Amino acid sequence: MSRAFVNEDNQEEAPIIPPRAPLPDGAPNYVTGKGLDLLKKEREQLLEEIEQLHSLEDEKDKRYKMQLVKGKLALLEGRINSARLPEVSESEMHEVRFGAKVTLQFTKENSKQSFQLVGVDEANVKEQKIAFTAPIAKAITGKSVGDKAVLQLGKETRSMEIVSIDYE
Repeated sequence: MSRAFVNEDNQEEAPIIPPRAPLPDGAPNYVTGKGLDLLKKEREQLLEEIEQLHSLEDEKDKRYKMQLVKGKLALLEGRINSARLPEVSESEMHEVRFGAKVTLQFTKENSKQSFQLVGVDEANVKEQKIAFTAPIAKAITGKSVGDKAVLQLGKETRSMEIVSIDYE
């Protein structure tokens, strides 16, 4: 079609929908109970936002915002539908598994660090929650109190020891 027949005022820009935290190909979408609750709460907030958008008077603005929120909701629904709540058996409670709160002693720095292994959507360094897909999580998964692990960060190697493991 010739550009002469295109009304440029009717051309709407498609919204850019921010992606969710990435999951490696083939990795299960593990979530904690709290993480699943947070995802469901986020869904409720997006549904409320959709209801509020119906009151907008500017149709172009309404369509744009509606596409954006519905796009976010579609990605979120995919995460909720694929969510898996792994259970840690009594015999595994002495090992670092998904959901564990772990304290590590770093050898060189002579410092301790504690965090919980959580799902990718729940991960938040400020809250001391790291994704089970993070390199440090992979280095300590399956280890027990007293075990040593090595984390390779480029050319740097960090040695650590598992000090404690706790499950809520």
